[in-house]
This record gives sequence, C-alpha cells and structure tokens, in this order.
Amino acid sequence: MIIILKEKTAAQTKNRLQQHFGNKTDLFIHKNRVAINGVNEADLTVEEQAGVQEIIMDHPAAVQGSRALHPEDTIIKLPHTIIGGPAGFTMMAGPCSVESETHVAKMAKVAHDGGATILRGGAFKPRTSPYSFQGLGVDGLKFLRQAADQQGMDMITEVMDEEHLDVICQYADMLQIGARNMQNFSLLKAVGKTNKPVLLKRGMSASIDDLMNAAEYIAAGGNHQIALSERGIRTFDNKYTRNTFDVSAVPVLRKLTHYPIIVDPSHAEGHWDLVTPMALAGTASGANGLVVEIHDNPAKAFSDGPQALKPEIFREMTKEVFALHEVLNSFVSQKGAVVNG
Repeated sequence: MIIILKEKTAAQTKNRLQQHFGNKTDLFIHKNRVAINGVNEADLTVEEQAGVQEIIMDHPAAVQGSRALHPEDTIIKLPHTIIGGPAGFTMMAGPCSVESETHVAKMAKVAHDGGATILRGGAFKPRTSPYSFQGLGVDGLKFLRQAADQQGMDMITEVMDEEHLDVICQYADMLQIGARNMQNFSLLKAVGKTNKPVLLKRGMSASIDDLMNAAEYIAAGGNHQIALSERGIRTFDNKYTRNTFDVSAVPVLRKLTHYPIIVDPSHAEGHWDLVTPMALAGTASGANGLVVEIHDNPAKAFSDGPQALKPEIFREMTKEVFALHEVLNSFVSQKGAVVNG
C-alpha cells in the first residue's frame, strides 16, 4: 500500500505511521508518500486515516522503484555525465572486451569524439564457453580507467561476482550487472551496499516485473542510483538477430519506474548493420541513453566482433541519434508549453 499524505499534516502522519508500522514491516518514505508492505486501509488508525489524501493499492511489487512512490525521474550524476531527466541523453560506448592498453585508449578517443561520455569495456568477461577469452582482469580495469581519464570520460564495467566487487569499485564510476547475473541475488545485495551507480541489464528470459524486482534488491540495500537496460530477450526467432529487441519495454518501464532506461542495440541485434536502426528506435521510444560496442577491426575482436560498430559507422550513428533526440525533446517541450499555456 502506498499512502499519499495531506501536505499540511504530512510530517505528523509520517511519525505516526513510523511508530505504528516501522518495527513490524517494511516502510519506505519519499517526500509526502509512504509505502507499507502487507498493510491495508483497515489497519490504519483513525488519526492516521485523517492524514491520508489518497491510497494506492495497485502498484508494482517493486515498490521503491515504482513511480507510485517516487513520481519524479531519478537522475544519476557522475563526474562527467548526467543520466536521466527530461533533457539529457547519455551515450556509453567502447569495446566489448579490453584487449590491450593501446587499443582501449584508441577506442576511448573514438567514443569521446562520437559524443560518448561513458567508456564501457569488459575486464572480467562472462562467456558462454569456458575456453573463450575471459578478460584481462585487474590490468583491464587499470587500462579502462586510464583511457577514460585521458578523454575526460566516466567508466563503466561489468561486475560478475562479489569476489571482484571491491577492486572494481576502486576503478569504475558505474557498475554494470549483466543479463546473466540479473537474478544473482547475492551479487545484487552486495552492489546495493555500495555507493556506486548501477546499470542493471534485463535478463534474456526476464519479464519486466523480473527486472524491476531485481532492481529492488539493489534498492533494498540502500543504493538507489539505478539505471535499467533493455538489451534484447530470447524468443522463438533468433535466425536473423541475436535476440529480440523489446522496444516496447522502454515506454512501459518509463511509465512504471522512475529509474533511467538505457537501451543496448548491440547485444539486442548481434549484427552491426542492425545497430543503428535499433538505436534510433530505442531513442524514439523514450530511452534516456544508449550503450553500444565499437571496434576498429571487428573481424579480429576478442569477443562480439559481429555486433561492433567501426569508428566511422559509430560517428554516423551518434549524429543521427543525437539529432533525433533533439527533435523529440523539442517537440515534447513545445507540447508541454501548449498544454500548460
């Protein structure tokens, strides 16, 4: 149950609710709204009911991530990047895997020149085959950090397990939880205890509610700097694409949650020539940003070469995406001015 409190008596009613329910069940407060698990209107005292403006019973189970409790957008601030909000659009780009100090530095410049403010790259790589390249580990983290700093960028990398969490937090500005780990609840709990922003990717067979409940594990630990990523899901047809890009998930999530939504057309499609169309589709659907993979020689990439954009293709893609976002943002602003006027 989510209770919207009357403004004049909000502080007093919050105290009453905390004293009444705080030690008995989960209770969350955001401004003049209070969420209480396992409680209904009949459980409120007469004094508590007098301070109620509205009661919402139909809301997602992931209550801390719900717009019903937190109506305004969450905005994540990194040293060089703002993620979320009506005007901002975030570009994250880099190689799938950190291959060498020289190569990641080269790709960081390409990413920066294309308008990206966050460098992505895998230092510890989860691979389907145990014999595939598994990443450079701590050296990869150092190379990523150095390359990002050289270009004045933030850095995001995937954390695969609790064992590497502390060392990754020393180097990364933002943590990525990959699709395979979306329901690794021990890892989510550990990440929830950090102060690092998190990009949580949707599992390949996960529903939207599954994704939101996974984010709730992070929020339950006290970390509310969460962005969600749609990166394609498994369906019956994967002949022409790696996954099925669920573009409709973007507006659905924008309606359900206050967290920023980032789309990953690289993993969704698996083929470089489909990345730009899906990047534009994700932008048009209301995403707050993109995460894409780039490589100057995809045929020799250590991992995921077929979906990586060459530098010139990446620059063309970002120009189109930023132009589309600017047009859409201008249209929304004009529409809002007409409605408010």
